[in-house]
Amino acid sequence: MTTTAPHGYMADKDALLKRLRRAEGQVRGVARMVDEDAYCIDILTQVSAATKALETVALQLLEDHLAHCVAEAAETGGPVAQQKLSEASAAIARLVRS
Repeated sequence: MTTTAPHGYMADKDALLKRLRRAEGQVRGVARMVDEDAYCIDILTQVSAATKALETVALQLLEDHLAHCVAEAAETGGPVAQQKLSEASAAIARLVRS
């Protein structure tokens, strides 16, 4: 669900974008390594680093969502609170499965 209210990650936006740019560079590096026929283990090491960078972003976004969006909805109560809790639960489940 998208809203017009400020998102919980706004205070961390610059740090998140920096991490995403780093992950983007790592993924480009992986593609370059494959193109250059690099050693499999070296490629896997870089894939692991890129995955970790994206996981860090995901966890920060989840933390910000819980602290801002879910907490605010819980204070308000009602169906919006239940919806935000359901969204957070589904997001956690997706992260755990990935």
